[in-house]
Amino acid sequence: MAHLLGAEALHQEFQNGVVFESVTLGVNGGDRIGIVGRNGDGKSTLLCLLCGRLPPNSGRVTRRRGVVTVMLDQSDTLVPEKTVSQTVVGELPEHVWAGDPRIRDIIDGLVSDIPWRSPIARLSGGQRRRVALAGVLVSHADVLFLDEPTNHLDIEGITWLADHLKRRWAPNDGGLVMVTHDRWFLDAVCTTTWEVHDRVVEAFEGGYAAYILQRVERDRTAAASEDKRQNLMRKELAWLRRGAPARTTKAKFRVNAANELIAKEPPLRDEVELMRMATSRLGNQVVDLLNVSVSFGEKQVLRNVDWLIKPGERTGILGVNGAGKSTLLNLVTGAVQPTTGEVKRGKTVKVATLTQVPTELDKLAGERVSDILKHERSTYVAGGKEMTPAQLLERLGFKTAQLSNPVVKLSGGQKRRLQLLLILLNEPNVLVLDEPSNDLDTQMLAAMEDLLDFWSGTLLVVSHDRYLMERVTDQQYAILDGRLRHMPGGIDQYLQLLRETRRPVSSAAAPQRRNLDAQAAIQARKEIAAIERKLAKVPVQIAQVNDRIAAHDQSDYKGLQPHVDELKELQAKLSDLETRWLQLKEQLAS
Repeated sequence: MAHLLGAEALHQEFQNGVVFESVTLGVNGGDRIGIVGRNGDGKSTLLCLLCGRLPPNSGRVTRRRGVVTVMLDQSDTLVPEKTVSQTVVGELPEHVWAGDPRIRDIIDGLVSDIPWRSPIARLSGGQRRRVALAGVLVSHADVLFLDEPTNHLDIEGITWLADHLKRRWAPNDGGLVMVTHDRWFLDAVCTTTWEVHDRVVEAFEGGYAAYILQRVERDRTAAASEDKRQNLMRKELAWLRRGAPARTTKAKFRVNAANELIAKEPPLRDEVELMRMATSRLGNQVVDLLNVSVSFGEKQVLRNVDWLIKPGERTGILGVNGAGKSTLLNLVTGAVQPTTGEVKRGKTVKVATLTQVPTELDKLAGERVSDILKHERSTYVAGGKEMTPAQLLERLGFKTAQLSNPVVKLSGGQKRRLQLLLILLNEPNVLVLDEPSNDLDTQMLAAMEDLLDFWSGTLLVVSHDRYLMERVTDQQYAILDGRLRHMPGGIDQYLQLLRETRRPVSSAAAPQRRNLDAQAAIQARKEIAAIERKLAKVPVQIAQVNDRIAAHDQSDYKGLQPHVDELKELQAKLSDLETRWLQLKEQLAS
């Protein structure tokens, strides 16, 4: 593998202290490196040093002659007067870039929905971010430096980007160095993980799952004061092995060592106990959406939605940007009223929402964190243990000294964690998380997920963070064409359905499908109507079976089996109906 660039004895410090003491490392052809660490420890600074944006105080960065590097910043550096076309492909003639399959793929994957001749100044923040990423990927760089490349991408876009980066270069060519908090993305792309901590950079073989295993192995020999962090890392490892087995199929991940380390680790959540506690707090009815549709002016966002939310459910909501996810959550919270249909809420329902922007902290800006906690409950039970609010904040990464800071001086991630704590101390029984991973690093995400494992209530999550979605929810629904669809196959099923709806028609079949006669169209519409009637009934039947399972003696495995079998049949039926509905819709649209 050819050497691309290297750093020798890098020392970097700013006014607030030393970031790196003496860091030596290198990037070779074929390296796909993910950088992790706590916010503020120097991840972005390391990228800037390596790509030449920032000269070190001492030490040096060298690169092989002819090596070209390009960096994607977290900040917006686009020229407002330039068009999308000029930003992405520069001055390349259209016949050149349009004839390049690589460039066409990047445009289709990231900016196909953005007006090609529009000035950058007219774009939203999310659109500008995607244009910037497309421009970086179009370049013929030998080494790509990407700072939070998944920001403003939905799950489909993140999946596309992972696939693009995996096939961008030959196995031993090119170099990738990136900072990201997206743990699924780290696992999907990276062959090496660099952890930035305590003024050093420590290298680990493999992606996120392998990094966690090696961290746990290393931490077994650490001091007793590290017990809390070790326990959390072991729990994270248990999830990686039990919750997502496909992650451990990589040859470099030592499965036997992982199994030995987590042999005595309990399940992530005691689902039976959490369900019992949730039912006692909520009763049998939480929120029922009955044939609900929502329109804003002439635009219909949701149509004919039936959704019976049960106590203790942990549900993720999927959908492309603009599909109606926030509208659906607002129906649950009562912030939006249905245009047609009915929303019923249980008498004891108490909903709380972790919003994307912690505006509720604005009124507390001048207060110290410790003073705010004095006004809250004195204890909170997590995992069967009573904890004070200060202990909970410590669990979420706050240091004792930071409790005396006023809210206005907290970082974005600290405000996010304080926001979650105040919500939990208020004891809601329905918790809505809207992009909860914003501003949190990988360690704090793991700590938040660990805390949510002990929360007994109904949990609804909207997130583009696939790892978090699979980690804290037990089932997923997707909004497709304004309708709510259960995804028994999870996120993989959702992505497959999106691919099927967008699959281009072959040139040989196109004339026949374009000339679909009127009789066939009528038959297709009739079948769609029949399927939609069934789709309205099957979720209700699934909910009824779930009720019977919840009411049944959980130790009576033999008695439970018929209900479990019936549930599997209904879920398979629902999946088949959804697939057929999408096929017919595509047929009519062709």
